[in-house]
Amino acid sequence: MTLQHRLQTQDPGTAIIAVQHGEKMTRGEGFEALSFIHRQLDGLMDPLIMVDHFTMTAPTFAPHAHAGLSAVSVLFEDSTGSFRNRDSLGNDIDLAPGDLYWLKAARGAVHDEAPTPGSRTHALQIFVNLPSAQKLDAPDARHVAATEMPVIEGPGHRVRVMIGQSNGVVGATPPALPFTILDIALRASGSFTHRADPGEAAWLHVVNGEVEAELDGVRQRLSSDTALAIHGAEEIRLLSGEGGQAVLLGGTPLREPFVQKGPFAMRDADQLAQVIAAHEAGELGSID
Repeated sequence: MTLQHRLQTQDPGTAIIAVQHGEKMTRGEGFEALSFIHRQLDGLMDPLIMVDHFTMTAPTFAPHAHAGLSAVSVLFEDSTGSFRNRDSLGNDIDLAPGDLYWLKAARGAVHDEAPTPGSRTHALQIFVNLPSAQKLDAPDARHVAATEMPVIEGPGHRVRVMIGQSNGVVGATPPALPFTILDIALRASGSFTHRADPGEAAWLHVVNGEVEAELDGVRQRLSSDTALAIHGAEEIRLLSGEGGQAVLLGGTPLREPFVQKGPFAMRDADQLAQVIAAHEAGELGSID
């Protein structure tokens, strides 16, 4: 069972910052990823369960089920071609570079994604936990096209509000709990400041180039194989001397125990056993 211990003892007004190291992963010749898992940080990744920063050039994973969480696909603009997204809700969408797809699996859904022939997908796969009260909801999904995302532009920065909000600029609303995903591009000598909502946790990762984070007046350089988990910071300032790109994920921690097995994250062992049995019986749907 995964327990969220550390956040329960956080002093008000005290920022907690933790460095998380990614684990390299490959599958065949068409998939490579840097994977970040919640168990590395003893609750500080909450409400995130997993983030994979990946490149895929060939079909890699067979159709698979999710339950108790949201599976979110974030495509970066340097992807080429399209990324075919199918699920048991009946959706069959060719995602374009820069698009986002949020699948709230809840009580269970089957999902399949793969680049179309000749395509190269550069993206994040994000598992966002669902609160216990939503784990048995009906599944739901939302596709947000890149053309629908508001963009914050200023001297030295261009920020795509893929979902959620930043500094008063509001993007799409996810079908699950409130959440923010920002794709932040900094030019040379550029900077951008995100003002977090009270109680919100953030997770930062460099996509490419060179980026520093300034928190409580202290700067920390972000490397391409690490991420920062941040709790209690009102302002997160990102800077780059030579130019770079980073992604910021933000949401309110759930502070709830859960049990995870692969793509399932349920309230307890009994609920996990029930959803596994339902999947084996074919009750979570199928992709025709």
